[in-house]
Amino acid sequence: MVYHPTAKVLAVLELLQTHKHLSGQELAHRLEVDVRTIRRYITTLQDIGIPIESEIGRHGGYGLRPGFRLPPLMFSDDEVLVLTLGLLLARRLALTDAASAVESALAKIERVLPLPLRDRLRGLTDSLRLDEPTEVIQVESTILTTLSLASSQSRQAKLRYASAEGETTRLFDPYAVLFHQERWYTVGYCHLRAGLRVFRLDRVREAILTETPFISPPDFDAFTYMLMSFEAIPDEWDIDVLLATSLETARKRIPRSLATLVQAGDQVRLRASIRDLSDMALIIIRLGCPFTVVHPPELRTELRRIADSVHRWAAPATG
Repeated sequence: MVYHPTAKVLAVLELLQTHKHLSGQELAHRLEVDVRTIRRYITTLQDIGIPIESEIGRHGGYGLRPGFRLPPLMFSDDEVLVLTLGLLLARRLALTDAASAVESALAKIERVLPLPLRDRLRGLTDSLRLDEPTEVIQVESTILTTLSLASSQSRQAKLRYASAEGETTRLFDPYAVLFHQERWYTVGYCHLRAGLRVFRLDRVREAILTETPFISPPDFDAFTYMLMSFEAIPDEWDIDVLLATSLETARKRIPRSLATLVQAGDQVRLRASIRDLSDMALIIIRLGCPFTVVHPPELRTELRRIADSVHRWAAPATG
């Protein structure tokens, strides 16, 4: 019976998974053994069903058959597409080291795919271009994972949080972790302030998971609460408009991140706090329904200005 150190046998497997092809000499050099020993390691792996292919000759060596870890039928074309798009979109999530993690994951997936699917993946990654976010505010991955775990397990977290007032330490019950307009947030109960709060994760300096459980309020909509808290922050213009349409139709056409919509009798009340009156005027016009501007009067003026411009542009040419 020949003795094979388990660690080095597994090291051969890992090297072959990492590299497409290695010669016996390269494997022997990396593991600091002779070529004959490498042959024994390869035989051991083949005996337990690892599909290692050997090539004889000057440029010969060893390689794992594509599809060893992920059998060819495990991922369909559509599944490869979803996985790849998900990884590429992950770059936009403003997490530290996300780019390197994405490249590493894509390389691992590509390495084990059969050739037809590998070609599809390469074509997608080589040709696809996503627009870059206008503002990138990175969040530590450990902060995100700790608060996500605390939320899913209903356990308090101890936060060290930096705000305009300075740095504070507080116990926090994270009801949800949210991604909105290129930023990460958490919504929950702050024991320091004895109330609901929305915290930006890029301002969290440290998050420690505790063993103290908490109970989330039933039917709490964290996303709606977050948007309402943003609306309460004053901007240049506070908008109040009544729309002669259904609440369902208005919600389909107006993003939740832009305005709050509530039923008001047989109309829908739109409230928002915005910086650009022209943008809001165009959004209201595109709804294609009658409306009444409650506030501010400057919005009515902007709507008339746009209407006059359209009337002039649509006038028949003279002369």
